[in-house]
Parts: sequence; structure tokens; C-alpha cells
Amino acid sequence: MRRASLSGLLAFALVGCHDAPSDGGAFPRSQTLYVGGYQSHEPVSFNPLASAPAWPVQPYNSVNLMYEPLFVFNTLTGKMEPLLGQSFAMGEMHIDVTVQPTARFSDGRPVTAHDVKYTFDLGQQHKSLPVAPLWRFLSSIEIIGPEAKPHPRQLRFHLNPERKNPLSVLDYLQETPILPRHVFAPLFAEHGNDAAQVSKLALDAHPVSSGPYGLVSFSAERIVTERRDDYWGNQVFFGGKRAAPRYVIHPIYKSNDHYSVALQQGRLDASAAFVPRIWLKRRKGVRAWYDEVPYFPPGAMPLLFINVTEAPLDDVHLRRAMAFSIRYDDIRELAVSGYSQPLQSGLILPFGFEGKYFSEADAKQYGASRFDPARARAELEAGGYQPIFDSAGELVETRDRHGRRLRTLTVSSPAGWTDWESIVRIAVRSMRSVGIDVRERFIESSQHRPLTYAGDFDLMMFTPSPPPTPSKPWSRFDTVLSTLDFQRPGRKMFKNMGRFNDPSAPGYVRRFDELLALIPTLDSESELRRAYRELNVLFMKYQPALPVVYRPDQFYEFSEKAWTGFPTAAKPFLPPQAPGARMGTRSLWHLSPTPQAD
Repeated sequence: MRRASLSGLLAFALVGCHDAPSDGGAFPRSQTLYVGGYQSHEPVSFNPLASAPAWPVQPYNSVNLMYEPLFVFNTLTGKMEPLLGQSFAMGEMHIDVTVQPTARFSDGRPVTAHDVKYTFDLGQQHKSLPVAPLWRFLSSIEIIGPEAKPHPRQLRFHLNPERKNPLSVLDYLQETPILPRHVFAPLFAEHGNDAAQVSKLALDAHPVSSGPYGLVSFSAERIVTERRDDYWGNQVFFGGKRAAPRYVIHPIYKSNDHYSVALQQGRLDASAAFVPRIWLKRRKGVRAWYDEVPYFPPGAMPLLFINVTEAPLDDVHLRRAMAFSIRYDDIRELAVSGYSQPLQSGLILPFGFEGKYFSEADAKQYGASRFDPARARAELEAGGYQPIFDSAGELVETRDRHGRRLRTLTVSSPAGWTDWESIVRIAVRSMRSVGIDVRERFIESSQHRPLTYAGDFDLMMFTPSPPPTPSKPWSRFDTVLSTLDFQRPGRKMFKNMGRFNDPSAPGYVRRFDELLALIPTLDSESELRRAYRELNVLFMKYQPALPVVYRPDQFYEFSEKAWTGFPTAAKPFLPPQAPGARMGTRSLWHLSPTPQAD
């Protein structure tokens, strides 16, 4: 990977060649917090514009130890709270944002309205960047208000009158990391304003960011960050107090099992990895948000994206046959240790603040969230498919209506993500039992998102829009179904990675896009319920993806062997999020080392 030249703005020193604290000593346990679950391969990039940057630079996981967004969403209150943004105000056709007056980057430069505007404007100029889809819903961003000294702090995000969507704008305000303009503008100029080239830069040499920790070193074994004692947020949010751990380190393990063992041994303090049967780890000091079932509050919906661009996956009969052929109860009980409620059809969570939009009657009439081999075989027959089994009852092949053998399809998932691996194995085994020729395909975790965005899969495990945000459940539908910025396989799509409902194809169903555009503009609860019901029914009829289970939007486990003070359901001063992610980062100011930590 080509490394960044910052044209004199940054001292270029390869931090990856060493792995020690800046003072050259060991990492004292009472000063070091070990977190895990975000990185399972050797880091190659710390660039927030990369498609899959290493921890702690992962916008898709809302990791904000280094690069911070304007706001964070509090899942306990359902409200946006300040971070780099001091406040926001909603207008009929605009959203006004005020930047914190004392916010600073790690090089001492202030975070200004110019940095915010520059960050979002990049998406207007470069369609390959993750923030680019926002510009379907914006007409412009301007710096407004009285002249602020010594720098401007107020911006107005003007909504696009043809695609009014304040929900999307709010989501991007709390998930887009703000970039230092004085660093990235020269990089773009140096590389011919080519976003693809800038996105390939490693940016691993003293990256400039606004967050409370900075990158110190990295290797194939771990990534080390060190507390910034001059972090601007210390005074704004914590009365001048510094975060408790001097170091936050992410060990790199290859699988969830390794993170589970490390938690039990006290080598890991907090994790967002899947830990099976967590109730058995309690005696080892491992805990979760709840002390009993379901242990984690559900908030996300892992599913299998289906690449519908080629036969036979372009056939709704085959897709619905797949949906009826999955043993969902086995996935819930065996693959995710019961950390879920029984699955209901569609893309709406039937509980919490989304539950008011869910229709159980529609799910029963149109859905396919129960293992029903008879219905699966009926759908195969309706599509003209003929499974061929051997004398032992094992599937040999599946033939189409012309008697031709279908190619063996693959169900992909990152290797080492043990819960997902189990889900895929159960899904493949049950689909083969009804006559669908599929096999597992486990890929390197570093390739998961690049392959998904490029459409290089048959079926791919993915969790669409997992963090709870102001736009749920609309944003989940949008991630799965949106045809905005539609691209052929090979070119990146950050939504609708299965390429369903191609607007240029004869079978395009306009009503999907009409409802996706309508819902964000509605204020009436009765109208919202009707619109969501119609959209959910359409999803169930066409089955462009296969929801498989409910799970927490982020697993949250911790060990109290070395550190105490983690939030729990009994002491919910912060949401159940690991230190370094979203509001979970604020737990770093509440932790205390145990007396025996050293």
C-alpha cells in the first residue's frame, strides 16, 4: 500500500516498525485498557476515506477514538448528543449546525466550519466516497451566522427540495468523521484530486485527528493508541478530567474464540466480538449489559445480501425458496447462543421504538421467516427447479426448467467470525436439504467490505445500517433497497449491494423508490405506519435479501479483573457500547483500575 506524503505538513515516521509506548517502557496494566472485536487481520490503512480502515479508524463501526463526527446518538434516550458539533436546529428546508468553539485537532489547529464543509463537500465531488450518497438529499452547505472570531463555527445544510430527507442528513451528521482540511486538501492536490488514490494512502504516520487518543504503533499482533492529555473534550464534557487509561490497545486475534478466551483470562478488558454462552463466563469475571437472558439488547438485523444480477438469483421463486428453507430457530439457539428473539419476516424490528411500524398480520401472510420445507419445495417447483438427490438423500445438483445443471452458489462470510460462520453453515445445510445447491465460502475479514461493495458474491453475510440512529427503520430499508447511485458489479455500491431493482431494467419496481423517498417527509404517525407496512410487504414479496436473526447492534462484554466502572443495565449512565465506539468512548472517563491491576 502506498504511504502518504503530506508535503511537509506531517513528519513521516513509520510507527509500524515498533510496538512500545512513547516513553520506551512497558505498558503498565493499571494504565492500559485492552479492547477487542474490531480488528482480526494485520492493519494496512488508518485512512478514514479507505473502504476498510483499521481500528481505531472505522467509520462503519462508529469508532471515534481518533476521528470524531459532529454528534453521537444516545440509544438510551433516542437523542443526538454533542461531540464536535455543539448544537443543531431543524428548519423546514435546512439543518443548522454549530461547531464547538474549543474543538481542536491533534496538531493544535482549531476544528472550524471550513473543516466540516470540506468533509461533506468531498462527497459531492467524489462519488466513490461513503459520504457521497448524502448529496442526493442536500442542495448545498454554507457557512452562516455572524462573523465568528477567531474562526467560523456555524453551517447550514440546505435540503434538496426534490428529495427532502432530513433523516439521512441527521444520520450522516452522527456517522461522518470530520477531516482536517489543512491535511486532506494538500493530499488531494498532490494526487491530482483523485479520491481513489487518496483513499489508498495508509496515513499511518502521526495522523492528525480530533479525538482523545492518537496512534502510537501497530503490528500484526496489536494496535496501540495513547491518550492525548490536551484533548479538547476533557474540559467541555468532563470538567477537565482526563480519560483514565493512558493506553488503549487492540490485540489482533484471528477469531471470536480468541477474544472470548482473552476476556476470561483478563488479557482483554472489553470486547465487541461475539462470545458464546456468556453465562458460563460469569465466574471468570466476564459480564454483559444484562446479567440474564437476552444479555444484550437487540438492535440490528444480520442478513444475507443476494446478488440478483445473474441467474438463478434473479428469480424470486429461488430467493423465496431460500427464505423458507432456513432453520431460523437453530440459528437463534445454536449460532448466537439465544441472544435473540424469534425472527419475524421483513426489515422492521418488531420491538422497541420500531415496533409500532411492524404488522404481525402482514408477516404471517407474506413472510418467510419460519423453516417450511414444503413451501420451499413449492417455490422451487414454481420456478421450474428440480433437485437431484443420491440414494443417501444427499443433494447432487439442482437443475433449471430446461434440465441444465445450475452452478453451485456460495454463501460468503468473514473467516473467524464464529457466530456468522455458524449462521452460514446452518443456512447452507438447511438449504441443501430442500434441494438448493449452495456451499460455504469463508473469506479474509479484510476483504469482506471490499467484496461486498463491489458485488463480488452470490450471497454475503452483512448487517445493514446496524447502529441505532434517528432514521430507523427507514435507513435499514434504504441500505438494502436504495437504487440511488446504482452501479454494476465491480463498481462500488455502499447500499443495495445485491443490486436489486435496477432502474434501467425492464422489471424495475418504481414503488420501492417512491416509498423510500416518501417516508422521511412524513410527520403523521398514521401515514408512517401505512407507508412502512406497504414497503415491508413489498420486501417480503420480492425477497431481495434474507434476514436471518436479530442481534445487538454491537456486542458489549467486559471483564472487571483489571478495570471497573463499566455501564450496565443496573447502572445505565451510558449505552451498552464498547470503549472507543460511539458514546461508549465516554466510559473511558468513568473507569478505574482495580487495586491488583499491576
